[in-house]
Amino acid sequence: MKTLNIKEELTRVSVDLFATQGYAKTSVQQIVDAAGVTKGALYHYFDSKDDLLFDIYDRILTLQHRNLEEITARNLPVEETVRLACEDVLITSIEWIREGAVFFRSQHMLSPDRMEEVKRRRRSYSEVFAALIVRGQNEGVFRSDIPTAVLVANFFANPHYLSYWYQPHGPLTKQQVAKQLTDLYLAGLRPASLEGSP
Repeated sequence: MKTLNIKEELTRVSVDLFATQGYAKTSVQQIVDAAGVTKGALYHYFDSKDDLLFDIYDRILTLQHRNLEEITARNLPVEETVRLACEDVLITSIEWIREGAVFFRSQHMLSPDRMEEVKRRRRSYSEVFAALIVRGQNEGVFRSDIPTAVLVANFFANPHYLSYWYQPHGPLTKQQVAKQLTDLYLAGLRPASLEGSP
């Protein structure tokens, strides 16, 4: 195995093992055996099994945050910006659905320090997203009768539950699901006077 691929292989086999037998029941020895490397190689990239679980989710968050920055930099109308951001979160969550499922089912076992870092990373994304909602409220595009925090939370429940019902090989493509859930979300964001707007 090429040195550059060791970290990727460790991550891949960790996701497989965490998904099939659970995070708590997976040992570091099982991970290195499945990856065909030594414990020394694992500890070169990760301080612990905890770090592996964190890294799985951190990759998704990093990608989504980078995409959000690119979307907001376009300076599009606020509803279009929110639409693109929502669709991106849903599509990337589907593309990484197995990794997301592993993380959400095991995150309660993270160390307090790692859990705080996860919360910080989520908060960083949510603050940018919430600012878009506030902008839409100020422009009269989004409803202001419901607290911003509730409007933000209402959307992020969608990607978090994808792994419980979405089938990647089912009848709906990731693009269709992303558009449909985003349409529903945006319809709920509009003030009553704008309901039915395209």
